[in-house]
Amino acid sequence: MKRWLTGTAGVVLAAGMLPQTAVCAVSNAVIGYGQGTAVDAENRPLDALAFDRQYAAYGAYATTPDRTRIILTFDQGYENGYTGQILDTLREKHVSAIFFLTGDYAKREADLVQRMIAEGHMLGNHGMTHASLPQLTAAEAEAEIMDLHRYVLDTYGYEMQYFRCPCGEYSEAALETASTCGYRTLFWSDAYVDWKTDAQPDPAEALERLVSHAHGGEILLLHSVSSTNAAILGDLIDQLRAAGYTL
Repeated sequence: MKRWLTGTAGVVLAAGMLPQTAVCAVSNAVIGYGQGTAVDAENRPLDALAFDRQYAAYGAYATTPDRTRIILTFDQGYENGYTGQILDTLREKHVSAIFFLTGDYAKREADLVQRMIAEGHMLGNHGMTHASLPQLTAAEAEAEIMDLHRYVLDTYGYEMQYFRCPCGEYSEAALETASTCGYRTLFWSDAYVDWKTDAQPDPAEALERLVSHAHGGEILLLHSVSSTNAAILGDLIDQLRAAGYTL
């Protein structure tokens, strides 16, 4: 049975359906993703928009077509004590986010994962072992995605539909694999260096930076290990809403 997926990107795919471009051999050359620094008149990163145009056939996106909207996403590699505070803020502000789980996080942090589901957030797949897909064989890449998919479905009764490439590395073949597994792949159109727990950015500077880079259709990548993110999240949501964005 094919599993039809719809959601953020507004594109419908079916598990087992390959995009038309898949009739040709695809490259497994490693590409490191980055949204770039050049922006258009709407403050949207040009490299993120170019990624959308090039890889939409694989259900892979760095922005969303709703130009009034910003999507908050958090990568969950390990727990550093701030996810509960982040969830508290999201609940207070009535905002839903996407939390991209690794296999280790899904296994170790059952209470937090269950809370994410109960409070209406989406779970995303960040790979069972957080391995770079282009470094794997085709069978290994599929297992990296589907082993975590099955674990979360069996353990939490939740069927994930969004994938984020571990290490920010992808290839055309990796995107095709994710699509064949029934997933859409979400990168991001803004991120900053927030994951270094021993060198956290100044909260005021981080808030100003995130607000000044905001744009319609943004997919914002944050890491929940960041004390700065936990501290500024409420103010960030308020300021983005004041600027006219829906989160």
